[in-house]
Amino acid sequence: MTSSEMTSPRERTFFGHPRGLATLFFTEFWERFSYYGMRGILILYLLNAIETGGMGLNAVEAGAIYGMYTAGVYLLALLGGWIADRILGQQRAVFTGGVIIAAGHFSMAIPSTFTFFAGLMLIVVGTGLLKPNVSAMVGDLYPDGGARGAARRDAGFTLFYMGINLGAFVGPLIVGFLGEKVNWHLGFSAAGVGMVLGLVQYKMGLKYLGEAGHLRSEVRDGVSQAKQRLLMGIGVTVGLVVVLALMQSMGAITLDLERVAQGTGVFIVSLAILYFAYLLILGGLTPAEKKRVVYIFVLFLGAAMFWAGFEQAGSSLNLFAERLTDRTVFGFEAPASWLQSVNPLFIIILAPVAGWLWVWLGERSPSIPVKFGAGLTLLGCGFFVLAWGASYTGGGQLVSPAWLVVTYFFHTVGELALSPVGLSSVTKLSPPRLVGQMMGIWFMGTALGNLIAGLVAGRMETLPVEKIFSTVGMVVIGTGLVFFVFSRPIKRLASDVK
Repeated sequence: MTSSEMTSPRERTFFGHPRGLATLFFTEFWERFSYYGMRGILILYLLNAIETGGMGLNAVEAGAIYGMYTAGVYLLALLGGWIADRILGQQRAVFTGGVIIAAGHFSMAIPSTFTFFAGLMLIVVGTGLLKPNVSAMVGDLYPDGGARGAARRDAGFTLFYMGINLGAFVGPLIVGFLGEKVNWHLGFSAAGVGMVLGLVQYKMGLKYLGEAGHLRSEVRDGVSQAKQRLLMGIGVTVGLVVVLALMQSMGAITLDLERVAQGTGVFIVSLAILYFAYLLILGGLTPAEKKRVVYIFVLFLGAAMFWAGFEQAGSSLNLFAERLTDRTVFGFEAPASWLQSVNPLFIIILAPVAGWLWVWLGERSPSIPVKFGAGLTLLGCGFFVLAWGASYTGGGQLVSPAWLVVTYFFHTVGELALSPVGLSSVTKLSPPRLVGQMMGIWFMGTALGNLIAGLVAGRMETLPVEKIFSTVGMVVIGTGLVFFVFSRPIKRLASDVK
């Protein structure tokens, strides 16, 4: 018997990390392939003329739909985390979510308005189950504490983040080409095939996860009660939707897409505040845990501002690529969605460098608030670059894709400073019984940012593009400066976490 055969599955390693990281790495690769591939063509499909296979909507309507869909994907992460923590466990939640996502993409492959929106809703539900829980399981693979253990966890999350971006790189190239150059619905079906491949490899790699992601023993007795609460919540939600639909049909209220999107933003902010207030007042937390929850809330606010700018890649920056960028190379006009692959390509190149840097710095590594401040500031610099490029687009003039490439470089470095560190921080700061829910809260910040990004894109036809990008740049840099200035008081909320 060889030495490799004598090694148990959980003892094998993946680039020096637990072998289970490879299973989660490739699960997230295929899920992000499907998500970013479809997202790369979504707003273009919504705006494209009916005669050429699109839906023929205006920018405000398309931006609102894009914003509500991408917000919903992350908004349901809170519910998905709760379902995993209380009913399914993370391992089962991830597989169930992946099946629902695949069904959603295949539904969108059928050319009808009903199947299109049904597919969007299925993807929202499925991603809400999968996204927070696959990240939570990564944290479970690193039980060691201390500064070295924390640095190794940060490095593991950075490697995991590279898997996300490999999928995000390949997805727009394949799905974007099929959607823009062949048929929109063929692109949607390709995204579904990617998710199916992810499910197959996930099932094959479950043996490497060990106990990571299983339902915790202390909550198993309450599964029946949790199921009842879930069914009641679903019933109330469906009832509210039915009532609103009836009121709209009778003329009692008037709802347009933009107002619904704005109301969704208010709902997200209110839900986040209420949830944190509940935990702090009635959550039964110790004083130390309460401080950590406040810490997570501060990071939530910073993340929401970051994603409000960053997630414009699929909305306003995507429209900039389609309408104002010269994409012709040797007589071939590249799909606008291909530029969506620039950011993940930079991540693939730079993520190993960032992971090595955090481990090498060790105790000298900047604090979490400082990293957040750096990420926000770099994001703002990218928007100022694009605002500069937009100043040359008057009179229908097209500009070089280099403006977007440089912008995405700044955004990528900012993302590496903030996002993987934020993911890791939430798993370190959260009370163990609430990790899934706290990952959901982290993704609620992303939901809010995506919603704002969609609403901003809706103004592309009514406001000067240069003004839009410069305003976004000023807001996010201002937020970054706040994190720099208040980094020490924020860090004192959990002084034992670097």
